[in-house]
Amino acid sequence: MAKGTVRYWAAAKAAAGVAEEPYEAETLAQALDAARERHSGELTRVLRRCSFLIDGDPVGTRGHETVRLAEGGTVEVLPPFAGG
Repeated sequence: MAKGTVRYWAAAKAAAGVAEEPYEAETLAQALDAARERHSGELTRVLRRCSFLIDGDPVGTRGHETVRLAEGGTVEVLPPFAGG
């Protein structure tokens, strides 16, 4: 299992109640499942609308179970932003 950091932004940060926390997972899907278990409720709803960056690279439409996480990596959780 790879270990790294999940960083939550805006509504995801509010729903999780933390700005960041460690992950221990092989894939993005595993990391998000663990986050849902730790922060049930509002975070689960928010994550459905989020986009993700893995070490600065957008996940896009790739299946979360196919996105491998690196040791010491960072997952950025980005809810939709309003404004212009």
